Amino acid sequence: MESLGAATTRFGFHLFKELSKVHKGNVVFSPVSISTAIGMLLLGARGATAAQLREVLVSEQDAESSGIKAEEKEIEKTEEIHHQFQMFLSEISKVTNNHELKIANRLFGEKTYLFLQKYLDYVEKYYHASLEPVDFINAADESRKKINSWVESQTHEKIKDLFPDAALSSSIKLVLVNAVYFKGQWDREFKEEHTKEEEFWLDKDTSKPVLMMTQRHTFSFAFLEDLQAKILGIPYRSSELSLFVLLPNDIDGLEKIVDEVSPEELEEWTRPGQMARRLVDLHLPRFALEDSYDLKAPLAALGMGEAFNEHQADYSGMSPLSGLSAQKFLHRSSVVVTEEGTEATAATGVSYGVSAGPSYETVHCDHPFLFLIRHNASNGVLFFGRFSSP
Repeated sequence: MESLGAATTRFGFHLFKELSKVHKGNVVFSPVSISTAIGMLLLGARGATAAQLREVLVSEQDAESSGIKAEEKEIEKTEEIHHQFQMFLSEISKVTNNHELKIANRLFGEKTYLFLQKYLDYVEKYYHASLEPVDFINAADESRKKINSWVESQTHEKIKDLFPDAALSSSIKLVLVNAVYFKGQWDREFKEEHTKEEEFWLDKDTSKPVLMMTQRHTFSFAFLEDLQAKILGIPYRSSELSLFVLLPNDIDGLEKIVDEVSPEELEEWTRPGQMARRLVDLHLPRFALEDSYDLKAPLAALGMGEAFNEHQADYSGMSPLSGLSAQKFLHRSSVVVTEEGTEATAATGVSYGVSAGPSYETVHCDHPFLFLIRHNASNGVLFFGRFSSP
């Protein structure tokens, strides 16, 4: 079965394509956050609902049958998914002085519903999550405020009002929330006195001013000749996490790259040891992005439609009562990139070669590019986005 890192890269890329159909400008979200939320749903799902959730998290080649009986294979695959999340969450929870990284999970369930103790035990074991009973029937708005307050506390008050006014009604049975907070310093900071205002080109005819940070240093670098693009890895302190930038040569070349690149290629290019160490003259905008998404439609397009269907969803592994369904899947992310490093938060409610040119490479991010922040030990993609406008 594919690793969690490969899975989050693939899932993030497919979800980015879906979001890009509606969001034409900047995009930022957390594949790890959303896939963790899906994993918690999968833990309580059964039948066709579980199959859909599993297919979103596991690649098609992994779903192919081997000599083992199909049912046994599905159980084995599901257990491996939960085990990988358990290992990942334990790995990133290790205390370090190099960065601050936290993923927190919580379930909020209607207090009149009976939840199976086995499910509660397993969601605690694998996802470090507990279930908090709330009164959606009589106090939906108070419950909404309680959930928002929890998210705010887990993200250092960066994400407020994940669920806006009237987002939760008395018909809600379950709200599943995942929050991610990351703050890291660059392994080598940009000097503020080198930051200058430059033009950032939205397309060949339109530009906006942006504060451009610069430094010349050795980075992981690859020139993707077939795509006419460059990919660069910028490490945070101790290189436990990195920011990767995929920059097309042409101002309007990003859309073509997204259409042609596969998530497997993206994961392969950024894998440790695949990129060369090169001296790079780097120009990177200082930027801050924040956005929120209702993910029901994009996730349904990726194959999760039944998971939200009140009449078809099967969460009998979560509760013996009928009618339980995930009603909301909201996600909000923010990423701030400065000379010192990056602060990023998210909450979910789910062929290449090195060019032989000059003695240094130039990576001038003055037009739209993709970026991702990755936890290098697990290859888990914490944040994925497109910067296309200051």
